[in-house]
Amino acid sequence: MPETGSVVICGAGIVGTATAQMLARRGVEVTIVDRVGVAPAASGTASGFIALDWNDTTPLGGLARRSFELHGELREILDAEYGYQAVETVMAVGSESDRLQVEPGPKNPSWLDGSVIVRGVMGTHETTAQIDPRRFTEALMADAEAHGAKLVIGCVEDLDSGGPDGATRGVVVEGELMPADTVVVAMGPWTSRLNLPLPSIQGYKGASIILAADVPAQAVFSEFISRDGGRFSPEIYPRADGEVYVCGVPSDDPLPESAAEVTVDEADCEKLVQMAAAHSSHLADVEVMARQACFRPVTSDGLPLIGPIPGIPGAYVATGHGAWGILNAPATGEMLAEMILDGEARTVDPTPYRPERGLP
Repeated sequence: MPETGSVVICGAGIVGTATAQMLARRGVEVTIVDRVGVAPAASGTASGFIALDWNDTTPLGGLARRSFELHGELREILDAEYGYQAVETVMAVGSESDRLQVEPGPKNPSWLDGSVIVRGVMGTHETTAQIDPRRFTEALMADAEAHGAKLVIGCVEDLDSGGPDGATRGVVVEGELMPADTVVVAMGPWTSRLNLPLPSIQGYKGASIILAADVPAQAVFSEFISRDGGRFSPEIYPRADGEVYVCGVPSDDPLPESAAEVTVDEADCEKLVQMAAAHSSHLADVEVMARQACFRPVTSDGLPLIGPIPGIPGAYVATGHGAWGILNAPATGEMLAEMILDGEARTVDPTPYRPERGLP
């Protein structure tokens, strides 16, 4: 890309803003376009849990470790407070109706005093942490803007590939061409709306709630049987500012036209309220600060798409991070910045995430 080249990033979620921040800090002219605004979808409603080594046995291992390292570096770089705190993470089982059989093993933390038993420790203060993802995304955007990036609110309707040899010339926003030397598509599950030559990207919906409660920094991954026999995998994440995030009720709702049209199922949120109360008296009868839902972008093989879009020189994609978008966004942004400016990703091997995999 020439030194005066410009980059348009489609999507102001965690991946788009992380990419913008990396590029802007290297002196690139960056414009981010989003239909709604910063952190409009999963980036604004996710748990914000990050882990160093949970993906070590998968192709995500290198990306996750580098990204966890970058999360630590960004704490010193970003001029913002977004609730970063190290947490201990435990695995538990619980039931609303059955008396649980107590077995030798780790003792429950004092606040986890409901019908649940801790079975083991999954992460320590050195390997797992928690952030507020919306505030983190906003901090990345603010840092990118401080280095010259611009945010434009508008609907990206198409990618213009009318340049030589099918190269990108920019994107079509609200019927008008927004010129760019390079385009990065980071629209989460809505990436599929652009009809690009990419593997299938689906949206996986889940409900979540935020409770007003102050409990120790101990994240809980639970396997839980409700009173009516339903089996759930609730996750409980205490945050640094007197909030507790709870998720673990999936949905098969179809992806709406935009992030602004995501609906909240009150029944799903009520299940989360009940499960949280069953785990801890400290989470019972407290204010429900938010009832929300989001669609996470997923691929058929569970790995993100990161790299050049096949057949469209100058166009890149970054999506499909699933449950690990908040964790892996910084290293994804770094990889894309290296691809665009240096010609190749050097910090993390991009091979497992090639967008052309699975295409005929």
